[in-house]
Amino acid sequence: MRPFFRAIVLGGIVVSVPAAAQQADNPVSSALRSMLERGERTLVGAAETMPADKYGFKPTEGQMSFGQLVLHVAGSNEFMCATIAGTKPPERPKLQPTAGKDALVARMKESFAYCTTALAKATDANLGESVPFFGGRTITRAGAMLDLAADWADHYSAAANYLRLNG
Repeated sequence: MRPFFRAIVLGGIVVSVPAAAQQADNPVSSALRSMLERGERTLVGAAETMPADKYGFKPTEGQMSFGQLVLHVAGSNEFMCATIAGTKPPERPKLQPTAGKDALVARMKESFAYCTTALAKATDANLGESVPFFGGRTITRAGAMLDLAADWADHYSAAANYLRLNG
């Protein structure tokens, strides 16, 4: 094997060993971080794909507009990632669903960046601890992690349907 390729292979092994060890020690937290990457890719992708003039679209009167959905995802991300990490969510200026596509997409991206930072050091050591949740309830940290992952799937499903309904 050529020295250049040997260095690449050895470098890849050295880099992957700590990552594999962390995943083995913290399978739930590591899985959530992987799901975060997918959630960000799909939800930001949907927000970027929807035409700006369709951000006010509602499939029915009782549903959120697409702009409301984008803001809801951003707010949920920040509340739930802060809850899981045991920190306070960032304070950001209030946005309205009519703020415009660029501002709403930027807010969603900020929320995923915050989640990436907030969840970077999460471990499985305290999955059974009670944490505050919506409606003044408490749930376990593991429950909050599962709910966050389910939220990403649920909200992407809604966003995908909104996109399909708009061609």
